[in-house]
Amino acid sequence: MKAEYKSETMDPSGFVVLADFVPDIVQEIRYHSTYNFIGSRIDGYEDPCALLTKEAARALKSVSNELIVQGYRLKVFDAYRPACAVKHFVLWGIEDQDIRMKQYFYPELEKQELFAKGYIAKQSSHSRGSTVDLTLLEMKTGKEVDMGGPFDLFSEVSHPDYKGITETQYENRMILQNVMVRNGFNTLDCEWWHFTLKDEPYPETYFEFPVSIEYLKK
Repeated sequence: MKAEYKSETMDPSGFVVLADFVPDIVQEIRYHSTYNFIGSRIDGYEDPCALLTKEAARALKSVSNELIVQGYRLKVFDAYRPACAVKHFVLWGIEDQDIRMKQYFYPELEKQELFAKGYIAKQSSHSRGSTVDLTLLEMKTGKEVDMGGPFDLFSEVSHPDYKGITETQYENRMILQNVMVRNGFNTLDCEWWHFTLKDEPYPETYFEFPVSIEYLKK
């Protein structure tokens, strides 16, 4: 797998700490914790922070400014994802028999189906540095907006255009989607929370440096 990556992929110079650009953002970096579909901290996540390319961070600042006026804040679950983290996903899917988080994240599917149905990729756009997984917080209550299904639920329910949710839940998804698209992000057809900068600066480069503030600022 590493042979597919370009030689410059350990260079973090085009990346920033997202919170430096978007101070209002709330972070719950799931792959730094054990509350994720594997149930363990994921390889490469040394700090519980979101890193992104400068271009994607600037675009998210515009998103945040627009949403604050509407009474929302952004909450990010994942941003830049090292290539070693993706490899961790792949090896778990192929070799690991552990399904302890199945009831929470993929109750309707077998592990092997997660790749075939597009929920987990063997090469992820997150590793190019301009993809982000996020949701909305309502500023009045401080609670996550009801999107009709949680982050990383591998199910048809998570498809952005899924109609088996309430009208309010669907409208909430569209609030997020519309503002992201207006500010230059593309959607993903199977995850309402997933957005990639349309004009991403590294469309063919997959980075391998860790999610680490110290590494980024060397």
